[in-house]
Amino acid sequence: MNLRRCGLLALFLFTVITILYFLHLNNIITVSETVLSGFRWIFIVSILLYAVLKRSLTTWILVSMVVGVEIGLDFPAFSQNLRVLSQIFLRLVKTIIAPILFATLVVGIAGHSSLKQVGRMGWKSILYFEVVTTIALGIGLIAINVSGAGKGILLPAGFKEAMPVVAPQGWQDVVLHIFPENFIKAIYHGDVLPIVVFSIIFGIALAMIKEEKRRPMLVFAESLAETMFKFTNIIMYFAPFGVGAAIAVTVGHLGLDVLGNLLKLLITLYVSLIIFLLIVLLPIALLIKIPVRKFISAISEPVSIAFATTSSESALPKAIENMEKFGVPQKIVSFVLPTGYTFNLDGTTLYLSLAAVFVAQAAGIHLSAGQQIFMGLTLMLTSKGVAGVPRASLVILLGTAASFGLPIWPIMAILGIDELMDMARTSVNVIGNTMASCVIARWEGEFDDEKARNFQPD
Repeated sequence: MNLRRCGLLALFLFTVITILYFLHLNNIITVSETVLSGFRWIFIVSILLYAVLKRSLTTWILVSMVVGVEIGLDFPAFSQNLRVLSQIFLRLVKTIIAPILFATLVVGIAGHSSLKQVGRMGWKSILYFEVVTTIALGIGLIAINVSGAGKGILLPAGFKEAMPVVAPQGWQDVVLHIFPENFIKAIYHGDVLPIVVFSIIFGIALAMIKEEKRRPMLVFAESLAETMFKFTNIIMYFAPFGVGAAIAVTVGHLGLDVLGNLLKLLITLYVSLIIFLLIVLLPIALLIKIPVRKFISAISEPVSIAFATTSSESALPKAIENMEKFGVPQKIVSFVLPTGYTFNLDGTTLYLSLAAVFVAQAAGIHLSAGQQIFMGLTLMLTSKGVAGVPRASLVILLGTAASFGLPIWPIMAILGIDELMDMARTSVNVIGNTMASCVIARWEGEFDDEKARNFQPD
């Protein structure tokens, strides 16, 4: 069987399954769970065969997500044992982040760019980040007011969920978090921004010394960067197992009926994120004249990894590598992507504005337009610099609720589907930051159109 026929077979089976579920759920006909499960597994076999014929890592990652969903549905207890595979993948990826950031930033600053360009890229990046995240904030506020997802919601009976215990952070803590107290400590905790700040200062210092002293360190940094990219390629062969396991654990733990009363909130988030992509990021891509289809191809692998693992950091190495292949110079992509993880969290900003108003709606508290905007701006500011905090979005939401006199129980309800929401907002964070690297490269006049047009995924 050739690739085209296999793809058509998979599409046909998917159509049959969709029709069967539609008829079954609408009580038009009754279909046994055994039959439905059988069709699902036949479909999975067909897409596995398609992946074998396609021989594409991205295809294998996407197929593994489908397999993970099925394992989580059919074997929920067993699926929890797969957590170790997703943790192995995440641990391997985290080992890459610090050395790859250090090496690429040092080479970019001390080897191929002037110090003036570093400063220029800095203010351009911050300006772009703040404009785009403000638009995301506005879309989130409009979406939740239109849907009214929080109105009439009730706390599920017997709902119990432990809230994350995190010390409250003032603005001084947020500022201090940016600057490294200890470089090794920042690597240990996986704090991206302190690593970036240290690497930038190190690169500037290296650029200021004489050539004979600078050259050995540059050669070392270049060699380290190349080695870590090869290291990334090796780890990515394990990605289908890690990604599939992460999806299986989530579905097995939460189930597909987890949405319940919160389905409307989840739909509101996903629709508003899609709207953000279509009316903000797509026009930006067209404005800076990048080939959209090739861009989608370049980001599909890092975005699928981010979606399944709910971790932006897990997608960082592959995002950097693919953006370089797409035509963004190393010195730009290695600067913009890491700083964007703190200042350009489009998906998280949109989610926070939406979730905060949802909490007020659930509690029956009316907020004026001015109060909503003020609360949204507060959320946008307090979300900076806390990317290393576990479940940072919920922590920020808890602090904001306390500041504005909102109850905690709606946030506890949100916690039940936080993993499903985190998948979407993390994916949009990655898309937004990869787009930002293209914008800054075009703004600097260094985007390679030929590379972009000829981009081919691994």
